[in-house]
Amino acid sequence: MNKIKRREILTRLRAENPTPRTELHYHSPFELLIAVILSAQATDVSVNKATAKLYPVANTPESIAALGVEGLKQYIKTIGLYNSKAANVIKTCQMLAELHHSQVPENRNALEALPGVGRKTANVVLNTAFGWPTIAVDTHIFRVSNRTKLAVGKNVEQVEEKLLKVIPAEFKVDVHHWLILHGRYTCLARKPRCGSCIIEDLCEYSPPKESVKKNK
Repeated sequence: MNKIKRREILTRLRAENPTPRTELHYHSPFELLIAVILSAQATDVSVNKATAKLYPVANTPESIAALGVEGLKQYIKTIGLYNSKAANVIKTCQMLAELHHSQVPENRNALEALPGVGRKTANVVLNTAFGWPTIAVDTHIFRVSNRTKLAVGKNVEQVEEKLLKVIPAEFKVDVHHWLILHGRYTCLARKPRCGSCIIEDLCEYSPPKESVKKNK
């Protein structure tokens, strides 16, 4: 993998999807933050179904905090780990109201100080809500980056560091979304759809050879 191939990969992904967006539904930085917290180890589809019921009732730090943990659980109980997520969301809402005037802070340290918010969640919010050139490495991005050799790393931190180093500036704001969508719909974990992949000729993935039974 070299600079020319990386640029061509990104150019093709951009041509296919010039204005990529997260598949989480939201109308404010706060709604995005809560959706991302809820999406940990859960699908975007399941989160969207829950927030479609929650947000018309409560979509501000004060209104969600007023629900309390048990009240919030009734809206998100279809999402995995909903007990711990409910507790984290309520605490986060209280902190936003008390420390940040009910606004989502455009600051990494402040975001990561919120319960349920780690580096990946902070990266998503900074990128999607505020347009920062951050790259949140989830399982999809980790897989695609290593398979294609776009950015090889043994863990998400290494992959993020490598991506930030090798991705040209013009692609950094959107590459997070392109790689997630590519991993979600084309470069699948168990059976990648190489035949329908627009970057197949540039990819350095070597699929395992199928065992061939010898004729006796």
